[in-house]
Amino acid sequence: MKYLKFVRLRDLVPRIVELFYKKNGGACGYSWASFGKDCVAGVIVAIVAMPLAMAFSIAAGGTPVQGLYTAIIAGFCVSALGGSRYQIAGPTGAFVVIIYGIIARQGMAGLIAATIIAGAMLIAMGLFGLGKFIKYIPYPVTTGFTTGIGLLIFSQQIKDFFGLNIAEHSPEFIEKWMQHFGAARTIDIATMSVGLCTIAIIVILRRFAPRVPGAAVGVLTLTVICHFFRLPVMTIGGAFGDIKAALPSLDFPAISFSMVRDVFPDAFSIALLAAIESLLSAVVADSMTGDRHNSNTELVAQGVGNIASVIFGGIPATGAIARTATNIKSSAVSPVSGIVHSIMLVLFIMFLAPAASKIPLACLSAVLMVVSWDMSNLGRFIRIIKTAPKSDVSVLLTTFTLTVLVDLTFAVEIGVLLAVFLFIRRMVEITDIKPQNNDIIAAMAMGDIEKNTERNIKALFRKDIEIYEIAGPFFFGVADMLQNTLLSLAKAPKTVILRMRAVPAIDSTGIAALESFLMNCRRRKIRLIITEVCPQPEIALEKSGFVNDCGRENFIDTLEEAIEASGVSENTLKN
Repeated sequence: MKYLKFVRLRDLVPRIVELFYKKNGGACGYSWASFGKDCVAGVIVAIVAMPLAMAFSIAAGGTPVQGLYTAIIAGFCVSALGGSRYQIAGPTGAFVVIIYGIIARQGMAGLIAATIIAGAMLIAMGLFGLGKFIKYIPYPVTTGFTTGIGLLIFSQQIKDFFGLNIAEHSPEFIEKWMQHFGAARTIDIATMSVGLCTIAIIVILRRFAPRVPGAAVGVLTLTVICHFFRLPVMTIGGAFGDIKAALPSLDFPAISFSMVRDVFPDAFSIALLAAIESLLSAVVADSMTGDRHNSNTELVAQGVGNIASVIFGGIPATGAIARTATNIKSSAVSPVSGIVHSIMLVLFIMFLAPAASKIPLACLSAVLMVVSWDMSNLGRFIRIIKTAPKSDVSVLLTTFTLTVLVDLTFAVEIGVLLAVFLFIRRMVEITDIKPQNNDIIAAMAMGDIEKNTERNIKALFRKDIEIYEIAGPFFFGVADMLQNTLLSLAKAPKTVILRMRAVPAIDSTGIAALESFLMNCRRRKIRLIITEVCPQPEIALEKSGFVNDCGRENFIDTLEEAIEASGVSENTLKN
């Protein structure tokens, strides 16, 4: 329980507070010039966020307006309460697969319940200071599931991108592609052309005008063209009805115990993915600006944002890397830009909602195809396969395959579990318990060890003293090594000296192994001396009571003193 404790409330102060408060009576660090930069950045981010919010919501099985509500509510909460100066929150591609599956199994009520529970988990993570531990999820696991998610998102967009005549899209990956091939003859040329043109605009603007929001320009351009020429393509209004100019309203759902039990695994998936992606986005922001985010404050804000989002009609949200990067590139200086972004989306709903209803679905599918390509990062995926150790490649491919064919939650759990087992194996491989008598005798002969009396040399040579060194962390994966060491001795020595100078840490299983080793030594009338103990093992052994059991006189600071204190007499050596 040493690391599981509440974070002090003064360490959870939102970053926006820094704008209006300076320690030691200094002046406020926020100016009208800063506010102007934040306003410009917020407008630009809102333009980028509008098509993405609607597209992600549609892909996840929701409605366009739910995506906008999510960007407004979650975006505001995370900017106002978060631990990053630049984070922009909203619906993201990583959530598409999870949300789609939850809605298919549990309905929208189940999604709301799962998100509220996930929000509570995120708040608890932040309060217990777990933000710093999220970064320890292995890189092959995160790469595997993000690449898998990218492929799944791409697969979901084929139907709307090509205008295929498929009555009900299967949620299963293989069945979905079988449907695509079966409906290949129903490709609509006009719809496909709209999608291809949208992708072309995005790619061209990325190449020649990277500061221009390509997704927004592409969607706007093709929407105008389709409306002006009356192209026969499916629009948001045709598929979901017109977007109403109405603000989100509070609608707290009735949640039963049975529903909580059913959606709890899904809630864990939402919380884990929200934590990973939001903190990853914050790290990216730090690398771009030189700033340092507060991970625990960010998790609390993400929790509040997700709860608020779903009770106001939205879907799960997290930090969006692309929108956060756009915010930084647009010269934002504080979380105020994220709040402005939310206000701009409110104005969009109030005054431009009818226009949004005319957006072709193929445009949004094209945007998501580009997003899926960015998420998959095939170059990084292939590089790991070519250059990483086989163990990392196995984790990567396992996580990727399970994400695509089974379930994202299961994939992450198995990926992390496999990575843990491989890590344990590596630790076992680098941890060793090796005899040192011959090395010590040689050192004595060279004068490197001062206590080189004839008695000590004879005792070491005759194996009346056995010296072993434990090298590496002494944990449950290597505990059996110590027992095997004693069993391998052909002759019972008078004294066994354990050197622990190279043991940086010990766990409860390692302590239990030492206790068992001590019992076996006493049974065989062998004295156990432990020397050169590092700080963490020394504290752990003291707290466990092992020091008293073994005898404080048998804990000796240096090897020389331990050899001298071994107590082997001249009479013993003559026998």
